[in-house]
Amino acid sequence: MRFTTKVIFAAVLVLPFLNGKAQILTPVHWSYGAKKISATEAVVFIKATIDPGWHLYSQTVAEGGPVKTTFTFAPAAAYTLNGATQEPKPIVRMEPAFNMNVAFFEKSVIFQQKVKVKKFPVAVKGSVEYMTCNDEKCLPPDTQSFNVTIK
Repeated sequence: MRFTTKVIFAAVLVLPFLNGKAQILTPVHWSYGAKKISATEAVVFIKATIDPGWHLYSQTVAEGGPVKTTFTFAPAAAYTLNGATQEPKPIVRMEPAFNMNVAFFEKSVIFQQKVKVKKFPVAVKGSVEYMTCNDEKCLPPDTQSFNVTIK
């Protein structure tokens, strides 16, 4: 066999084992739950568990900063939102990358949305758009859909 043929043959044998899958970073992991608090009200809990070294931004980030966390709830006849989505007090720090004070969360955060319900069980559907960064990079904004059944 000639040298080039040997190289091509070796490459064909080795390529399937190189499994060049790109690792997709997902430093924020979402989970959902709900609690009935009266005959006509419930609270939807949206929890973000954040990998070490990463930040998830608050709903209150000012213009010119990173993409703020935004919740969108699908309109439904079975429920109505009762106020805005609540969040705990965020960490606020000067972020040199954005040249401004930025509000964010580390480790984990639970957002809460009260809903008025016409009849149980009810499915509350929506999505959360968010951005996450660490000290080296920011990932592009992402959107995660959710569907929470309240019994």
